[in-house]
Amino acid sequence: MIKFDKVTKKFGSITALSAVSFEIPKNSFVFIVGPSGAGKSTIVHLLLREYLPTSGKIKVSKQDLAKLTKKELVALRRQIGVVFQDFKLLADRTVFENVALPLKFVKNDAEQIGKEVRQVLKLVGLTERAALFPAQLAGGELQRACLARAIVNCPEIVIADEPTGNLDPQTAVQIVDLLKKVNEMGSTVIIATHNAQIVNQFNQRVIALAQGELISDQPESQYPLTK
Repeated sequence: MIKFDKVTKKFGSITALSAVSFEIPKNSFVFIVGPSGAGKSTIVHLLLREYLPTSGKIKVSKQDLAKLTKKELVALRRQIGVVFQDFKLLADRTVFENVALPLKFVKNDAEQIGKEVRQVLKLVGLTERAALFPAQLAGGELQRACLARAIVNCPEIVIADEPTGNLDPQTAVQIVDLLKKVNEMGSTVIIATHNAQIVNQFNQRVIALAQGELISDQPESQYPLTK
């Protein structure tokens, strides 16, 4: 489903990624790991086509991201749910309203939208928080609300960029447990993280980066200790 073929991304004289290649089949669960500055977030931005590669090719569902029309790009992004470290929830909307937003771009039936939002809020354990605003939620609740918004459209791909970065260890495990459930429901899940404890606990495929280079790609693996 996702293919990076010798992808390099430069920002002026800085090389964020250097000839990185990997493939992620449909319905995979993958950690992309490495220290700050390794290139994890660059991969996320490239997958969303917020950046274009300096060289190399990126394909998602057999589509070359560099060649997408605006209409094709909009359609692709609707198949990708993103869980942000800083949440990006709208402060003046309730949890229910935040989660409903992606559906309102593709559906007009308010009753159906309400039904789907309630289902996903139940999945992430936020049914009783639906009428609250983001400022009234704890950190773990904010991340679950962000996850609910990301998956309410049943996307083919869910990308989580450092989803446990601001959470205590127990809450971090709960968030990744939820992402594992999302994967079991049929979505490809990609988690960019430097949280070694989480990676080691879940023992999934690990794509490891260091200084913009791919240093290992192993199934059912642990966080790499050295380059």
